[in-house]
Amino acid sequence: MDLQQVAKDYEAATKSFLDAVASFPKADLDKAKKDGWNARQIIHHLADSESQSCARLRRLIAEPGTTIQGYDENKWAGSDVLGYKELPIESSLALFKASREASLTIIKRLTPDLLNNTGTHTESGEYTVKKWLDGYTRHPKDHAEQLLAD
Repeated sequence: MDLQQVAKDYEAATKSFLDAVASFPKADLDKAKKDGWNARQIIHHLADSESQSCARLRRLIAEPGTTIQGYDENKWAGSDVLGYKELPIESSLALFKASREASLTIIKRLTPDLLNNTGTHTESGEYTVKKWLDGYTRHPKDHAEQLLAD
C-alpha cells in the first residue's frame, strides 16, 4: 500500500465532501433526500462520524488490541439534543475539517507495519488501521454523492 497515495486519496475525499456542501443550495438544507435524511442531517452526521474516527485511529495506533465502540447513527440523527434537524451547519463543518486534518497528519506519519494494528469493533469484529483507512477515505465521498443526488 502506497501511504503517500493513501494520504492524497484521503485529502481528496475531504475536498469532495466540502465541495459538495459548498455547491449545495442552502435553501434546500432541510429538504429530505430519497433515503430520508436531509443535507443538514448528513453534514451533522459527517462531523460526528469524523470526530469518532479521529479518536478511533489514535486508539488503533497507540493501543493495539483496543475496543472500538460502534454507535447508532440513526439515534444520533434523531436526538433532539444533538440537533441534527435544526442546528446551523457551520460548527459541524468546522469539526469535520478539524477532525479530517488531524487524522491526515497521522496518516502522513504512518509506517507500513502500523497498517496491521488491530482492535475489535463492537459491531463488525476485527478492525485494522488499513480497514479504517479504506472506510474513512470512502465515507465522505459516499455522502458527497448523497448530497448531490436528487
